[in-house]
Amino acid sequence: MVETAASAIAVEAYKDGRSIFGYISKKVEFADDFKFNFEKMTDQARMLYARRDDVEAEINKNKMKRVTKECEAWIYRVKVAEQEVLKLESKYKKEIMHAWRYARLWSRANLSKHMAKKREELRVLLEEGKLDNGVVADRSPEHVRVIDTCGIEDKPSLNWAAEEILGNLRERKIKRIGLWGMVGTGKTTVMQNLNNNKEVKKMFDIVIWISVSKAWSIEKVQDAITQRLKLRLEGQANAVETAQLISNELGRMRYILLLDEVWDPFDLHEIGIPNNDNDSKVVFASRFRDLCYDMDADELVNMKRLSDADAYKMFEEKVGRNMKNPSIIPVAQLVVRECAGLPLLIDKVARVFRKKDNIHLWRDGLKSLQRWPSIKIQGMDEVLEFLKFCYEDLDGEDKKVCFLYGALFPEDRDIFVDYLMECWKAEGFLDSMDKFQDARDRGHNILHDLINVSLLERSAVKTHVRMNKVLRNMALKISSGVSDHKILARPCEGLKKPPKEEEWTSASRISLMDNDLCSLPATSNCTNLSTLLLQRNKNLMMIQESFFLSMQRLRVLDLHATAITSLPPSLPCLTHLRALYLNSCEGLIELPSSIEALVHLEVLDIRRTGIISLPIQVGSLTQMRCLRMSLSNFGAGNPMSKVISSISSLEELMIDVDPNTLWSDQVMRTITEEVSTLTRLTSLTFSFPKVECLEIFIRSSPLWKDLRFTFQFSVGICNSVKHHILDYFEYQLCKCLKYANDEGTNPVISEVLTETEVFELIDHKNILSLSDFGTENLSKLRACSVEGCKDIICIIDANVAPPCAFEWLERMVINNAPGLHCIWNGPVPVGSLGQMTSLTLYNCPKLKKIFSNGLIEQLSELKHLSVEECHEIEEIIIETENPCLDPRTLPNLKKLVVHDLPKLRSIAPNDLLIWPSLERLDIASCPSLLKLPFTRINAINLRSIDAEQSWWSTLVWQDDAVKDRLRSFCNFT
Repeated sequence: MVETAASAIAVEAYKDGRSIFGYISKKVEFADDFKFNFEKMTDQARMLYARRDDVEAEINKNKMKRVTKECEAWIYRVKVAEQEVLKLESKYKKEIMHAWRYARLWSRANLSKHMAKKREELRVLLEEGKLDNGVVADRSPEHVRVIDTCGIEDKPSLNWAAEEILGNLRERKIKRIGLWGMVGTGKTTVMQNLNNNKEVKKMFDIVIWISVSKAWSIEKVQDAITQRLKLRLEGQANAVETAQLISNELGRMRYILLLDEVWDPFDLHEIGIPNNDNDSKVVFASRFRDLCYDMDADELVNMKRLSDADAYKMFEEKVGRNMKNPSIIPVAQLVVRECAGLPLLIDKVARVFRKKDNIHLWRDGLKSLQRWPSIKIQGMDEVLEFLKFCYEDLDGEDKKVCFLYGALFPEDRDIFVDYLMECWKAEGFLDSMDKFQDARDRGHNILHDLINVSLLERSAVKTHVRMNKVLRNMALKISSGVSDHKILARPCEGLKKPPKEEEWTSASRISLMDNDLCSLPATSNCTNLSTLLLQRNKNLMMIQESFFLSMQRLRVLDLHATAITSLPPSLPCLTHLRALYLNSCEGLIELPSSIEALVHLEVLDIRRTGIISLPIQVGSLTQMRCLRMSLSNFGAGNPMSKVISSISSLEELMIDVDPNTLWSDQVMRTITEEVSTLTRLTSLTFSFPKVECLEIFIRSSPLWKDLRFTFQFSVGICNSVKHHILDYFEYQLCKCLKYANDEGTNPVISEVLTETEVFELIDHKNILSLSDFGTENLSKLRACSVEGCKDIICIIDANVAPPCAFEWLERMVINNAPGLHCIWNGPVPVGSLGQMTSLTLYNCPKLKKIFSNGLIEQLSELKHLSVEECHEIEEIIIETENPCLDPRTLPNLKKLVVHDLPKLRSIAPNDLLIWPSLERLDIASCPSLLKLPFTRINAINLRSIDAEQSWWSTLVWQDDAVKDRLRSFCNFT
């Protein structure tokens, strides 16, 4: 035993680098200092614990802040050290109890050594307690900072925009979303509601809402973000360093950045917004559509004005108790109408009217409001300044005068874009461009800019625009202060007598359209007048002989749909007239020969008038660019006048043909030949009664294949040249063919189809599919309609189709096709129908399958599917035709309509599809459909189900939770 202990001492001495004698001496030293080392260790521990208590007291004092990570680590180390000290104290007490045992000298020495070492550790830990970064720091940024704002759940006009954005947020591929619309439409309210939205909170680690404002800078936006993230900036960090700090912080989390009131585009990378792949998103709201494109928005949401119902509800909420008076309600409805659906304006007006506590004050307030902005009203001038800024920010006087011109038209009424362009050109707003097509292009560019800043808005019919009431009032006020642009605009006011003479004298532009005028002044001093709009005064039968004497500067004269029977002798005074509209003046039987005095006339429209022959003098109008007429204007007995061919400058020609009037083949051939001689023609709208007449034109005129040539051809007997399918396109399609009441195929039709964008086939016989015309000839189609074609059994026959068909087709409508069995026969090549967004099937009684094998996979862009009166349809998506379907099939389908399908049993098999974009379901007269293809987790964007309540009660549900969820979307009929 003695040898073993000696050996152990020798080994330890060797490890310690000492001699055995020195090692033993050190051990004896530790044993002698046993009590000293214990007391020093406990003293050091007390000092450390006191420092720890001070730190914790500071933490408790600043509960609204978070503990620094350095401090948390130090407190933890103190806690560990405290446990170790307690263990050493316990061992010390045990040694004291056996102090008389000399044999324990060795263990006492070891314990003393450990206590000395622990004392040094405690000293270092105490020194480290002087924390470099402080005890506490600002707390981690809140997940969401809730903003005090009005709710929108009960206001569909606002809520739909939030829902649209939410739908986009759920899409992984969509990173940036732009919300745009005119000032006062509620964009900020929508953005604030997104900030507070519970679903948004679940989707992201942090929600950041920032108002950028007009006086923005990179530094200001960065400062707002760093404050929101509670980041500490070291010294005077520059923008690049701050961007890196923001990027590092955001790169570790899934965030949504809501940027409100963005005025100018900027690079998000300069701010520090990273391009990470962790499903983070950016949503920005702006008055300017193009800004959203400049900031690389993947999706745009256009903020519309409030509906009448929502506008009234908002007004009612803000006015409060005064709305309880039933006599006030009719006046309140008129007050709300003056606010044009703008939440900003509703708020201002409600603040004024909530102080009015009786009907007299309300009626007087309404009258004042109707006169605004000609009189000052509390709070309203602020709104006007908001709107006026958009006008003043327009670059170029041409855009400003084009906007002001819109005030001639009634508020919230459709304005036909082509007509507006012609008026702008006639007024000289379009840089005096010589070619009509160039002027239209320039006009569309200006129109785009006006829509971009929300001074004009697109109407439901895409070829029209509108100006709302508030903006029109602003335009009228601005015009009143500009001597060259004074406007007398009183459309749709039920006027029976013309305005006073002094009003005519001071105006540069006059609009009295859509009134009940029976007469006009005998004379008027209108030397500055450039536009006179009198259309649709149906009781206006006569214009006084001297009426035009002082109107030498008149450039636009619109008399269409009036009851005039002749033009006055003073017509030749209009030597600067550029556009004359006489269409639908059915009582007008002739154009006077004096029309030759209108040497600057560019546009003449005489469609649907009683004029039976064009005076030869029309041929002398060398500036004529656009002529619209009816075939009857040629005169049944004198179609050989050659007037058309003599107008050598003609660029645009429209000839209406009454389908109820039969013209001899010789007459039609002659007119066609005459049209074919025009060498500057860029646009032709014409009805060819037979294919042979169309052939004469395309063989005689090489212009029709020119890249810039536009046409609307109608071949055969049909009711109208108008293509209704065009109303659904946001852009203008310019090469259209309507082919009706013929049979078989014809090489001329196939040749024209090679240049055609829109094709309507009506009541055609003896073809089995559109492929009969040569599928390769249909490669440029963007829209296609098939109606009343009894012999068609499929639309595309893959057996005669090229490798890829209908690559650019966006919209297809099939109506009344009694023999149709399928849309696509045979294999579907990749790329076919890849751009299709809308498919409508109506009254196809033999159709059994819509998506034949392989077709549905190509329809990744399909947004609207409507199937009606197809009585053999049992399944919309047939499982046997579409095995192994991808759950994300039809990823962009937003609306599904199924009406009058008595055998329909299933929409899709086995609840397989995700339906990621589906928003609206419209079901009627489908008694066999007893189950919907929805679960708790699919169709997350579904917001509306239109259905019959009796049918709903028959549905079978596997899960009541799904039933309850869908029931909340139902609109029962």
